[in-house]
Amino acid sequence: MPDVRLASPRGKWILLTTVLGSGMALLDSTVVNVALPRIGRDLDTDLAALQWTVNAYMVTLAGLILLGGALGDRFGRRRIFVLGVLWFAAASLLCGLAPNAGVLIAARALQGIGGALLTPGSLALI
Repeated sequence: MPDVRLASPRGKWILLTTVLGSGMALLDSTVVNVALPRIGRDLDTDLAALQWTVNAYMVTLAGLILLGGALGDRFGRRRIFVLGVLWFAAASLLCGLAPNAGVLIAARALQGIGGALLTPGSLALI
Protein backbone atom coordinates (compact mmCIF):
# COMPACT_ATOMS: atom_id res chain seq x y z
CA MET A 1 0.00 0.00 0.00
CA PRO A 2 1.44 3.40 -0.91
CA ASP A 3 2.11 5.96 1.77
CA VAL A 4 -0.94 8.04 2.67
CA ARG A 5 -0.78 11.37 4.44
CA LEU A 6 -2.86 11.49 7.62
CA ALA A 7 -4.14 14.95 6.65
CA SER A 8 -5.72 13.59 3.46
CA PRO A 9 -9.33 12.33 3.47
CA ARG A 10 -8.15 8.75 2.96
CA GLY A 11 -5.62 9.14 5.77
CA LYS A 12 -8.33 10.36 8.13
CA TRP A 13 -10.49 7.31 7.33
CA ILE A 14 -7.55 4.98 7.91
CA LEU A 15 -6.82 6.65 11.23
CA LEU A 16 -10.47 6.52 12.32
CA THR A 17 -10.85 2.87 11.32
CA THR A 18 -7.70 1.70 13.05
CA VAL A 19 -8.40 3.66 16.23
CA LEU A 20 -11.93 2.25 16.36
CA GLY A 21 -10.60 -1.27 15.78
CA SER A 22 -8.03 -1.20 18.54
CA GLY A 23 -10.45 0.72 20.78
CA MET A 24 -13.02 -2.03 20.27
CA ALA A 25 -10.56 -4.65 21.49
CA LEU A 26 -9.49 -2.50 24.45
CA LEU A 27 -13.04 -1.60 25.46
CA ASP A 28 -14.11 -5.22 25.33
CA SER A 29 -11.47 -6.15 27.88
CA THR A 30 -13.01 -3.74 30.40
CA VAL A 31 -16.74 -3.64 29.63
CA VAL A 32 -17.22 -7.31 30.50
CA ASN A 33 -16.04 -6.58 34.03
CA VAL A 34 -18.97 -4.21 34.49
CA ALA A 35 -21.43 -6.81 33.19
CA LEU A 36 -20.11 -9.76 35.24
CA PRO A 37 -22.81 -9.66 37.94
CA ARG A 38 -25.56 -9.73 35.30
CA ILE A 39 -23.78 -12.44 33.29
CA GLY A 40 -23.52 -14.54 36.45
CA ARG A 41 -27.23 -14.20 37.12
CA ASP A 42 -28.34 -14.77 33.51
CA LEU A 43 -26.16 -17.85 33.01
CA ASP A 44 -26.50 -19.07 36.61
CA THR A 45 -22.76 -19.53 36.95
CA ASP A 46 -20.17 -19.41 39.71
CA LEU A 47 -17.26 -17.08 40.40
CA ALA A 48 -14.69 -19.36 38.74
CA ALA A 49 -16.57 -19.32 35.44
CA LEU A 50 -16.89 -15.55 35.63
CA GLN A 51 -13.14 -15.25 36.20
CA TRP A 52 -12.52 -17.41 33.15
CA THR A 53 -14.89 -15.23 31.16
CA VAL A 54 -12.43 -12.39 31.67
CA ASN A 55 -9.24 -14.46 31.61
CA ALA A 56 -10.02 -16.38 28.41
CA TYR A 57 -10.00 -13.11 26.48
CA MET A 58 -6.93 -11.64 28.14
CA VAL A 59 -4.83 -14.83 27.96
CA THR A 60 -5.46 -15.40 24.25
CA LEU A 61 -4.99 -11.72 23.43
CA ALA A 62 -1.72 -11.46 25.35
CA GLY A 63 -0.45 -14.84 24.20
CA LEU A 64 -1.10 -14.27 20.50
CA ILE A 65 -0.54 -10.55 19.98
CA LEU A 66 3.04 -11.05 18.80
CA LEU A 67 1.85 -13.72 16.37
CA GLY A 68 -0.73 -11.22 15.07
CA GLY A 69 2.04 -8.72 14.42
CA ALA A 70 4.20 -11.32 12.68
CA LEU A 71 1.27 -12.41 10.49
CA GLY A 72 0.70 -8.76 9.58
CA ASP A 73 4.34 -8.43 8.55
CA ARG A 74 4.13 -11.59 6.44
CA PHE A 75 0.69 -11.32 4.83
CA GLY A 76 -0.03 -7.60 5.00
CA ARG A 77 -1.16 -5.49 7.91
CA ARG A 78 -4.40 -4.42 6.28
CA ARG A 79 -5.39 -7.99 5.44
CA ILE A 80 -4.70 -9.26 8.98
CA PHE A 81 -6.43 -6.21 10.50
CA VAL A 82 -9.59 -6.87 8.47
CA LEU A 83 -9.43 -10.58 9.30
CA GLY A 84 -9.10 -9.68 12.99
CA VAL A 85 -12.09 -7.32 12.89
CA LEU A 86 -14.26 -9.93 11.17
CA TRP A 87 -13.07 -12.66 13.56
CA PHE A 88 -13.71 -10.40 16.56
CA ALA A 89 -17.21 -9.50 15.33
CA ALA A 90 -18.14 -13.15 14.73
CA ALA A 91 -16.86 -14.12 18.19
CA SER A 92 -18.80 -11.21 19.71
CA LEU A 93 -21.98 -12.51 18.12
CA LEU A 94 -21.22 -15.93 19.55
CA CYS A 95 -20.74 -14.35 22.99
CA GLY A 96 -24.12 -12.68 22.73
CA LEU A 97 -25.79 -15.96 21.81
CA ALA A 98 -23.97 -18.09 24.40
CA PRO A 99 -26.46 -20.33 26.21
CA ASN A 100 -24.08 -21.23 29.06
CA ALA A 101 -20.79 -20.26 30.66
CA GLY A 102 -18.73 -22.83 28.75
CA VAL A 103 -19.77 -21.45 25.37
CA LEU A 104 -19.23 -17.89 26.62
CA ILE A 105 -15.70 -18.71 27.80
CA ALA A 106 -14.85 -20.35 24.46
CA ALA A 107 -16.30 -17.39 22.56
CA ARG A 108 -14.30 -14.97 24.70
CA ALA A 109 -11.13 -16.91 23.84
CA LEU A 110 -12.05 -16.55 20.17
CA GLN A 111 -12.53 -12.82 20.73
CA GLY A 112 -9.02 -12.68 22.15
CA ILE A 113 -7.68 -14.27 18.98
CA GLY A 114 -9.49 -11.64 16.90
CA GLY A 115 -8.12 -8.90 19.13
CA ALA A 116 -4.61 -10.30 18.76
CA LEU A 117 -4.98 -10.15 15.00
CA LEU A 118 -6.41 -6.64 14.75
CA THR A 119 -4.47 -4.74 17.42
CA PRO A 120 -0.92 -4.90 15.99
CA GLY A 121 -2.18 -4.08 12.52
CA SER A 122 -4.15 -1.10 13.76
CA LEU A 123 -1.09 0.32 15.50
CA ALA A 124 1.19 -0.36 12.52
CA LEU A 125 -1.20 1.16 9.98
CA ILE A 126 -1.18 4.45 11.85
